[in-house]
Amino acid sequence: MSQPDLAADLWCRRYRPTRNATARLVCLPHAGGSAPFFLPVAAALSPGVDVVAVQYPGRQDRRGERPLGDMDALADSIVAVLRGQPELPVTFFGHSLGAIVGFEVVRRLEAAGHSPVRLFASGRRAPSLTRDNETVHLRDDDSILGEVRELNGTASAVLSDDELMRAALPALRADYQVAETYRCAVSDTARCPITVLTGDSDPKTTLDEANGWAQHTTAAFDLRVFTGGHFFLTQHADAINEMLSRHFQAGRARVSS
Repeated sequence: MSQPDLAADLWCRRYRPTRNATARLVCLPHAGGSAPFFLPVAAALSPGVDVVAVQYPGRQDRRGERPLGDMDALADSIVAVLRGQPELPVTFFGHSLGAIVGFEVVRRLEAAGHSPVRLFASGRRAPSLTRDNETVHLRDDDSILGEVRELNGTASAVLSDDELMRAALPALRADYQVAETYRCAVSDTARCPITVLTGDSDPKTTLDEANGWAQHTTAAFDLRVFTGGHFFLTQHADAINEMLSRHFQAGRARVSS
């Protein structure tokens, strides 16, 4: 197997491989998250959509690799891998950290002459907005684990397993470093439409902060508000999968008309 193929297999996980896909959805996990988080999305959208869940370095079967704590390094790596994938219209879905990673990947692809169809940005304030008190990546191990448990973004069985949680600490710290040191100008925009998803009681994103994404696209923008906190999407998985299904159905209708 060639090195590019090996790299693609490490980064791109397909839980419902299909040869009949007419479009691709690239899913980008939250801080501390991993590709299997999006397995239900792959199950809901196959076989019409090639669902690619990105596995960042430093977790699960990539635990032996150094996690990437820098946005440029992470986004550049993902772009390099995705540009080697078979050509299909591509949409991005990112939650929390994954939302801003998706934004940076989209902008890089557009700069290289590619045209992503849409970015679904979930559970994250607008790229140009910062909060002074976000220094989780600088805290001690117990404080980082406490933050994760408070947000309840990991399966409860994992949250209660202290050994597993501590094994995940290098990746968690690196992910928080990416999210908390990321800076973006208000003038930085994508050319594709952006749909923002947010929870109405998310401590990490207010409605005003979610609406701020409108400044970061030169195309259409819309905001979908769900009940719940930072991981509202686990409560509303069926509704979100249906929303994604409608997005791809509309894309197929445009192509066939």
